[in-house]
Amino acid sequence: MPHPSITAETYPHKPAFIMGASGEMVTYRQLDDRSNQAAQLFRSLGLKPGDHVGMMLENNRQFLEIIWAAQRAGIIYTPISTHLKKDETAYILENCGATMFIGSHALAEVAEELIVEPGSVEHFYMVGGIRPGFESWEEATDRQPVERIADECNGAAMLYSSGTTGKPKGIFVAEYDQDVNTPPMLVPSIGVLFGFGEETVYLSPAPLYHAAPLHYNMMALYNGGTSIIMEKYDAQLALKLIEEHRVTHSQWVPIMFTRMLKLPKEVREAYDMSSMQVAIHAAAPCPVDVKEKMIDWWGEIIFEYYASSEGIGFTLIDSATWLQHKGSVGVAIVGDLHIVDDDGREMPPGENGTVYFGGDQARFHYHNEPNKTAEAYNEAGWATTGDVGYVDEEGYLYLTDRKNFTIISGGVNIYPQEIENVLAAHDKVADVAVFGVPNEEYGEEVKAVVEPLNWADATDETAIEILEWLRERISHIKMPRSLDFNEKLPRMDNGKLYKRHLVEHYRGAARSDDKP
Repeated sequence: MPHPSITAETYPHKPAFIMGASGEMVTYRQLDDRSNQAAQLFRSLGLKPGDHVGMMLENNRQFLEIIWAAQRAGIIYTPISTHLKKDETAYILENCGATMFIGSHALAEVAEELIVEPGSVEHFYMVGGIRPGFESWEEATDRQPVERIADECNGAAMLYSSGTTGKPKGIFVAEYDQDVNTPPMLVPSIGVLFGFGEETVYLSPAPLYHAAPLHYNMMALYNGGTSIIMEKYDAQLALKLIEEHRVTHSQWVPIMFTRMLKLPKEVREAYDMSSMQVAIHAAAPCPVDVKEKMIDWWGEIIFEYYASSEGIGFTLIDSATWLQHKGSVGVAIVGDLHIVDDDGREMPPGENGTVYFGGDQARFHYHNEPNKTAEAYNEAGWATTGDVGYVDEEGYLYLTDRKNFTIISGGVNIYPQEIENVLAAHDKVADVAVFGVPNEEYGEEVKAVVEPLNWADATDETAIEILEWLRERISHIKMPRSLDFNEKLPRMDNGKLYKRHLVEHYRGAARSDDKP
């Protein structure tokens, strides 16, 4: 599993990655040279191993060039969501102690505001153009030599949680080896598990600032493969790229499956999917109906895993096994799985509780938030990220929901994810969020907010139709008391629903007696 610099010597003209829509190609030689130049720039500015760089970029050529420069210069790097505003971005930069910020001209509106109160940031650079207070990244790196820096060592990512239940938290797991040629633990373990190698052509449809797309693209390049990186997800374009580039591996989130399945049948069947060997999905629970249809379409090549940026556990399930345990995210292959109730008691199979992992998995910390880290561990030393679920008699894990989103109505626990999974199967539903709102009698009641496939269907008649359809499929206890429509739900590009904003909006409206 060579460092890309070794592949650059062996196969200098091989594509390291190709941008999906534009077709722009970067060879291994170009990636090596440009990452060397950027590493030289870091050193010329006084950045040393362990220093921190923040970056806010859309999916573009420079993204991976900067990441690989940081990797070989011992820099801790934090890609920041392109959806964040000035205050949120400034918080992350200050929290991680970044001394350099690299922004994008396409996102200049937010980047420019950071100049006013720079905090810890001393150096501001911009990709794709410049604005006042920023230097051109391309011009600065072009002036640097292409030779390797003398003190290469492994850098590492420090990614921030999406902040769905509070302020974003910086999650840091230190590299176990500082040798720049030693890949992260993910590469020799998960890379081998999914068959990554020199012949791999990996389709990456999600934003690179998320953990899985970032790490899996790096894994593809550590193995000497080629990445096809979509600038922005488009269901039909994804199918076109699979056929055009003979993609062998890919990674998805369930909402992407849903959007491909809702393409007209003649569009879905127009593209050749036969090159695909492994399709991986994670990040959010996949409705059973959606996954059944994907396996029927693509065959038994779909793998699902459950993990977290904290690195505290890992479950895995293949298609054949999933068909025998529908809805499961698999058995633990890293860490020991435990289901624990609110009193700290371990629950038997079939009983819901908080999902914990024990064992020798990687220890992590939330940057600058020691109390948050302590809350993640119980007295036994098991760790959790707050998900709720249960295991069956054979040890297969089924996720129910996030603990923070559990609805307690009349003393009964209701898990929104179950309701969302059913509603997602309705023909007129593109996306859905279910959560609790105040109820004087029961404490909370169930609320559903639907993003319709066609906005013309956002009518009272359609709402009644959907609720009547749902009533035939779930218990009356779980039925939403009301259903609203929203043109676009706040779902992150990593597949996670940014539900906190919806919850705050509706609960705030309930407090003020105003209908949202």
